[in-house]
Amino acid sequence: MGDDDALKLLFDVSNSNTLENSLDILIQTAKSESGRSHLASKRILPVVLSILHSQTPFLDHHILSLCFKLLRNLCAGELVNQNLFLEFDGVVIVVSRILRLEGVSDHMLVRWGLQVLANVCLAGKKHQRAVWEELFPLGFVSLARLGIKDVSDPLCMVIYTCCDGNPEWFGELCSDSGWPVVVESVKTASSASFGEDWIKLILSRICLEESQLPVLFSKLRFKDIHEGEDTESIDDQFSSEQVFLLQILSEILNERIEDFTISKDVALFVYGVFKKSKGVLEHAVRGKSGLPTGITAVDVLGYSLTILRDICAHDSARGNAEDANDVVDVLLSNGLMELLLIVLGDLEPPAIIRKGIKQSENQDGASSSSKPCPYKGFRRDIVALIGNCVYRRKHAQDELRNRNGVLLLLQQCVTDEDNPFLREWGIWSVRNMLEGNEENQKVVSELQLQGSADIPEISALGLRVEVDQNTRRAKLVNVS
Repeated sequence: MGDDDALKLLFDVSNSNTLENSLDILIQTAKSESGRSHLASKRILPVVLSILHSQTPFLDHHILSLCFKLLRNLCAGELVNQNLFLEFDGVVIVVSRILRLEGVSDHMLVRWGLQVLANVCLAGKKHQRAVWEELFPLGFVSLARLGIKDVSDPLCMVIYTCCDGNPEWFGELCSDSGWPVVVESVKTASSASFGEDWIKLILSRICLEESQLPVLFSKLRFKDIHEGEDTESIDDQFSSEQVFLLQILSEILNERIEDFTISKDVALFVYGVFKKSKGVLEHAVRGKSGLPTGITAVDVLGYSLTILRDICAHDSARGNAEDANDVVDVLLSNGLMELLLIVLGDLEPPAIIRKGIKQSENQDGASSSSKPCPYKGFRRDIVALIGNCVYRRKHAQDELRNRNGVLLLLQQCVTDEDNPFLREWGIWSVRNMLEGNEENQKVVSELQLQGSADIPEISALGLRVEVDQNTRRAKLVNVS
């Protein structure tokens, strides 16, 4: 069909006499299912593709945008149009157009072009393969490196839709040729944010279901490290992209924990990140906000902790005590309980306990070595993770007792302005610690009363603040 014939068909169907008006009218028509079906019967889509493919002078920025918008609407769930798009080489035409767009003013054109491809991909495997083979990997990398939110969102939709229909392509994404696509997409989402959840779906699949978190986390390290260079100075540092990745995974697990079975390798990796990041506690100041704090090391510490908390919550709820691959038991066997009790024990007491200690004690109510919570909620998250670990696990309950953690856990059953919901998590964790464990119940029942401070909020729980005469640290004891 020649250019003149194409324009005549557009003018006739739209009942207009200019290209701009015709495209505007047809864009509105294609917003409805009946309109898309009608335009499919008129074979309008091949006409639009011929305009895109032409080199005519009227194909300026505005006309190009109208063509993309019309194609996007035409391919929104209309199989006839989606098939016509393949038949008339729509993938090649659209991809060649968007890859030639480089200027800042062209970014919305790229976005609309990618939305066309995304709608086409929804038609099925044949359409997905056509798009994937045209763009992977160089086209995807080129588009991802634009670093623009408006481009990254539909790009991630195209990538996820293709891979979701063809699971083997997630393997290609996790290959040497595919990693640059993922890394650049994460960088864009980290720096420019994202408006749609496609990047979260990609990361949940790659990092959690495919267990590729360790590889991707490593690839998001600081760049510009040359061979032979001493990297010891940055070994304990983390990049903002690594923080972003952990934050996204923490959100995913919190929202959809039942959808995942986390491998022990991923769990152990996150545990390793937590252990590495806890060094920030040595110089931490009391956090003034919850996560994210904007302090890279603190945010890595917090998000690795919340990921472990949710992994253990899910595993405890469904776990088989005799399963050798039980994630909680794997973590416990690698020293998780010991580390948590050390970290919790090193923290200064909750504010309400500090206020209840006699004036003769130091003003913080703790020894000089006590550490503040680096973010609001840190103590609560530690307590929650302990509570998840001891849930119906007698060996974990016993380990907590044998490591002198009973009194320490009781101390957490208070309100704390720096740790929202600490009291609720503390009580729940104590319940888990005592359930079905007579030895732990006996320890609590035998707590002796000595000179202690009385605080109404604590007394209401049947507890009392007491200062240990040896360590000069505050603790809670049972009144009954």
